[in-house]
Amino acid sequence: MSQVVILLGSKSDEDKVAPCAEILKDLGISFVMTISSAHRTPDRTRKIVREEEKAGARVFICAAGMAAHLAGAVASFTARPVIGIPLSSGSLAGMDALFSTVQMPSGFPVATVALDQAGARNAAWLAAQILAVSDAFLLEKIEALRQGMRENIQKDGDRLRLKYTAT
Repeated sequence: MSQVVILLGSKSDEDKVAPCAEILKDLGISFVMTISSAHRTPDRTRKIVREEEKAGARVFICAAGMAAHLAGAVASFTARPVIGIPLSSGSLAGMDALFSTVQMPSGFPVATVALDQAGARNAAWLAAQILAVSDAFLLEKIEALRQGMRENIQKDGDRLRLKYTAT
């Protein structure tokens, strides 16, 4: 059983979404990643959502560029949380994908994160936080990793201060 399902709109999206998979792996969260298009393969998209729901999927992450209807299509097929990663592409450099992902009708929300790799990372973190609502061990793991991030910032800041402080 995969707790998280990651759907890409096309093969070309893989490099932008890979950081999402890496973080989920690091957190020990089971996931599956595949490709389906809201426009070119809507029946496949619906089938994947239905099958993964039955298998126990708890969160869906969808990454798409341009019209970026994948997350919205998935939200129409499930009541489970859907996270959309808008991807930059085409002449609008991701603005079209961002607007398509963030503007969902009432009752069919999509949590929208930033574009590309930064969004992929935050989609993984958000999925983990959603799962951690009912998983105390995962919550502790997230909190420990965040504390490590805080400590690294402090150390980097101290190093920089020493390097560039004139007396």
